[in-house]
Amino acid sequence: MSNSPTPPSAAKVDHVRTHHGETVSDPYEWLRDKNDPKVIAHLEAENAYTDAMTGHLGDLTESVFQEIKTRTQETDLSVPVRHGEWWYYSRTVAGQQYAIHARISAADSPQRPELLADQVPADEQVLLDGNEAAAGESFFALGGFEVSHDATRLAYAVDTSGDERFDVVVKELEGGTIVDETVEGVGYGLAWSADGSYLFYTRVDDAWRPFQVWRHEVGTSAEGDVLVYQEDDERFWMGLDTSRDETQIVLGMGTKNTSEFRLLPTAEPLGEFRVVSPREEGVEYDVEVAGDTLWIVHNRAHRDHELARAPLTATSSDEWTTVIPGRDGQRIAGVDAFAGHLAVSARREGLTQVLVLPLDADSGTGVGEGYQVPVNETVYTIETGANPSYDTSTIQVVVESLVTPRSVYDLDLATSDLTLLKRQPVLGGYDPADYQQHRLWATAADGTRVPISLVARKDVQPDGTAPGLLYGYGSYEISIDPYFSVSRLSYLDRGVVYAIAHIRGGGEMGRSWYENGRMEHKHNTFTDFVACADEVVSSGWVAPGRLAAEGRSAGGLLMGAVLNMAPEKFRVVHAGVPFVDALTTILDPSLPLTVGEWEEWGNPLADPEVYEYMRSYSPYENVPDDASHYPRILAVTSPHDTRVMYVEPAK
Repeated sequence: MSNSPTPPSAAKVDHVRTHHGETVSDPYEWLRDKNDPKVIAHLEAENAYTDAMTGHLGDLTESVFQEIKTRTQETDLSVPVRHGEWWYYSRTVAGQQYAIHARISAADSPQRPELLADQVPADEQVLLDGNEAAAGESFFALGGFEVSHDATRLAYAVDTSGDERFDVVVKELEGGTIVDETVEGVGYGLAWSADGSYLFYTRVDDAWRPFQVWRHEVGTSAEGDVLVYQEDDERFWMGLDTSRDETQIVLGMGTKNTSEFRLLPTAEPLGEFRVVSPREEGVEYDVEVAGDTLWIVHNRAHRDHELARAPLTATSSDEWTTVIPGRDGQRIAGVDAFAGHLAVSARREGLTQVLVLPLDADSGTGVGEGYQVPVNETVYTIETGANPSYDTSTIQVVVESLVTPRSVYDLDLATSDLTLLKRQPVLGGYDPADYQQHRLWATAADGTRVPISLVARKDVQPDGTAPGLLYGYGSYEISIDPYFSVSRLSYLDRGVVYAIAHIRGGGEMGRSWYENGRMEHKHNTFTDFVACADEVVSSGWVAPGRLAAEGRSAGGLLMGAVLNMAPEKFRVVHAGVPFVDALTTILDPSLPLTVGEWEEWGNPLADPEVYEYMRSYSPYENVPDDASHYPRILAVTSPHDTRVMYVEPAK
């Protein structure tokens, strides 16, 4: 490596912070000012160094890119779903970057239309062509996208700068006339009044936190818009939606530990939102509206949540009646309500489930005996799909695994029969039988069994010779469930074993799995990942010295922590937008997102014990003077990322 390029060396500038009696020198804090030409020059030097170090991989990079491209069907369309008198779908066209959202009349096609990806239906009505909307823009993203209840108008929100603040456009779908584009700078979420006269939207504060709901009368100036709700507690974020039966506008607010929902009838847009149950610290609940009933998933009685029902008029949890009690080992994640059935999303043993329950007015709970939708795979993900219709006898469910492409099914709610509607195409020929998937279990330092999902080409044997890549996240109760990836095939076909470490801090094994990987238990996330690394090697699936690791965002924090803890376990590490200067960020409440993050990591500003604990694992705080023992590291970020600022991996 004597001819290797010389890495750039950042200048050191005196900067100290003092908290809880400790003074810490941070000589690279000056990199935070991206308007400083010296900062830009250093970042450009880092990019040049990366290009020099990876330049020899150019041919391989191009080969892999072409493999992914030739396997991907660019001209494609989604499964049409019926809502009211229309079939809605989206389609993509080769060479075009954005989706085309469209519909056809159900009067012309009472049964689900059999559309072809490369043929535009003669009677298609385009709702929005993303390519036309993005013309001339260097950046384009959609936020809200809502058709009015009478299906005559579309409201959609567009971001052309990348700051996740959107401008709203309202168009008449018959003729395509733009009737309103006065509302600017909104957050995610739009909701129509029943008559299509009013549109509700959210605004975000300087920390990108949705904190206000406004009402806009379509066709008038936004200067006359009315603030209908404001959330002043900086811990709470909000989401805005419409119930599936279109009778209620649903306003949800929540922290990591506490939630509250409010409802407003869509037929009464000038009214006030009504609280379903006032917020109680530590109580989380979610609300599904179905006619005169509320179906509520909550954790008041059990940490893994239970299902309850209440009258639509409920204003207190005292009116909730238990339908499915909480049970250790079964995490109830949500419920979709339809005119005659419920679809309950759950997880058990690290795998997702969908439970279907028929409504039964004569039973004490309001539901009858149901069934679990079957999936005949070792590791998999099942979830409910796009189901906008309330009064329906079938719903869409989606199943995929590490070897089975994403598959959309029609589920007959009464019979449990599944009909395959569409499977993600893989061009050039793909046979799941050419690959194998397994569930492994690692044993963590404290004896906890940690699941691993693993996939490899069929001819790869656990003989201790194969290279491998281990992916991890482990935060926010987010589950990294088994999924299919076209791009991953380029790994597998080169003999690489791919594995997902379902470590604590995620939600794969229930609420306790999350609780035992956050706050004062965060070290478990890191030691779990190291245990998973040991397992894929000791089981023979990956050769010693040939294991790579990857994580992004909070998973990038994971990468930094395990690199400090056990660098010898890994040959190379990819850290994407890595949260590696966590303590500095969480100490500064003026930064976007920080206050809301205190319930995930603790508040080191106020609590010296939290400060010391975060100090013990925050990667930037624990880099040794001699860093020669680290494996190769690729850290990738963006100067405009709103969640993990570029300065963290730069420092």
